[in-house]
Amino acid sequence: MKTLFYLPLFLTLTVFVAGTHLLAQGQPPAEPAKESKSDGTTRTNTTSQPLPSDPEQRFKALFTKASLSGRWAALKDGQLGEERTGDKYNIVSAVKSSGDKWIVHAKMKYGDREFMLPIPVQMKFVGDTAILEVNDLAIPGGGTYTARVMFYERTYSGTWKGQRGGVMLYGTITNETQ
Repeated sequence: MKTLFYLPLFLTLTVFVAGTHLLAQGQPPAEPAKESKSDGTTRTNTTSQPLPSDPEQRFKALFTKASLSGRWAALKDGQLGEERTGDKYNIVSAVKSSGDKWIVHAKMKYGDREFMLPIPVQMKFVGDTAILEVNDLAIPGGGTYTARVMFYERTYSGTWKGQRGGVMLYGTITNETQ
């Protein structure tokens, strides 16, 4: 049951992005974190590579091999619950369909099984900011959800709601490079 509670949060987080705060203050960028994989290769999680200036291309780059990590708080009847941390989500890609319709391909783990989940979303672009919309998205066995999440630079913030309440969330996005 707990996993079904986090499913909408996962779906909402499929959407993104503040790690440039230090850059805006004139600080040098942080060194990328390196992680050794079981096949002997090394992958780098990085936020220092520049994003494209075109908003749609920026969104695609941000959602390619991306990890979202942040905080959230339950929201019920206009009241925020305790803030929580520790959730991590993996996005493989975002593909534009037509107009403002996109498909976000996310990796999800359920029990000991991992699978790819294509999530249909609407994207709006306001200048250099992407806004993800999900309206009454039905999840088989999990209910129906509505969400709004804003992505700016490498940060995200937003909210989702379902039948049992909702969540406010925010966090950062890193991209994996080989």
